[in-house]
This record gives sequence, C-alpha cells and structure tokens, in this order.
Amino acid sequence: MVEDRTTDGTRIAELLSSEIHGRESGALGSLTVTDADREVEPREDGAYAFTVSRDDAPVATIHIHPDRIHLEIATTPDRVTELAGDLGLRVRPKAVEPPQTLVFIEDGAEVKRATDLLVALA
Repeated sequence: MVEDRTTDGTRIAELLSSEIHGRESGALGSLTVTDADREVEPREDGAYAFTVSRDDAPVATIHIHPDRIHLEIATTPDRVTELAGDLGLRVRPKAVEPPQTLVFIEDGAEVKRATDLLVALA
C-alpha cells in the first residue's frame, strides 16, 4: 500500500496548474491559468498563486499554504458548497462582499476532484 501523500502546497498548486494546462480539448480545454505568480512563496494565510479563467472570466483564484491550497470562488456560493461537498472536498464560506466560498485541496490526490469542480462551475 502506498503511504506517500503529496501535502506540499506548492506541489499541489503545480499539479492543478498542470492538469489545466495539459488539456486542450473537452471540458478542461476551456479553462486557462492566468496571472500566475511564478515566484510565490507559501504563507500560513495563503499566498496568491494564479487565477483559473474561462473566456477571460475568472472562475477561481488559487492560494498556496505550506501544506495545502485553497480556491476562492466568487460565484453561486450555495452551488459551490453543494458541488464541493458532493466531491468530498472541504469547503467553507468566506464572509466578504460579494460572498465567496473557499475550497481546500489538502492532498495531491484531491486535484482531480478540484478540476471536476472547476469544470462544473465553468
């Protein structure tokens, strides 16, 4: 049984970015990584890394922590919460105006579920 888990925030962000960049067709083909900060250093409160967009409209911003990433999603909080929960991802509201939802990706294995969420939202 494999015991190794990818829990490094920078590596998880790289996996998510690669997953999006690696698809030129299908549902992921419509998503792009924009405004990437290639020199970002993880912070406990989450450092901005990049934005995931569809047709130049932001879908989510990605923030790196030392041991995870989180996605900030500013559209349809109830739908995001439901979809993320259905995918087994940890989610919580962010009390800002307009409302946002935070989705936490704590393991490299959760990247596929995160991309499924982004596709569903795009």
